[in-house]
Parts: sequence; C-alpha cells; structure tokens
Amino acid sequence: MTAEKTDGTSYLVVLNDEEQYSIWWADRDLPAGWRAEGTRGTREECIAKIDEVWTDMRPLSLRKRMAENTPLTA
Repeated sequence: MTAEKTDGTSYLVVLNDEEQYSIWWADRDLPAGWRAEGTRGTREECIAKIDEVWTDMRPLSLRKRMAENTPLTA
C-alpha cells in the first residue's frame, strides 16, 4: 500500500524484538532495534494498521514469562 499525505510524507509501520509497534518516516533509516512490518502509507493508515494488529500491549518477554509461570490445568 503506497499512499501519502498531502504534504508528501509517507510512513512505515515498524516493530521491535518485543513486538511493540510504532510508525517511522519512510524516507529515513530505521532506528536500531526496529524493523519494517510491511505497511507503508499515511500516518493515519499506519496508525489504523497498528490498532488492528497490536491487540496485546504487553512486551513479548512479559507474555512469555507469564506463560511459563501459568500453571497448566488438567
């Protein structure tokens, strides 16, 4: 999806190793520790995508730790 705001700014949806999402300017190098998720568009489109896919705000390491400490029920 390639769309741009009226000012010409295009953004990417990015995420880090903890599966936390953000947006980043498409014309800039990604910051260390972040990778492109695959969505490119206006700020509003990217935020809408994040709202759609980021349903559990807990960092990945916390989700894993909680899953390990959860007793299994038979």
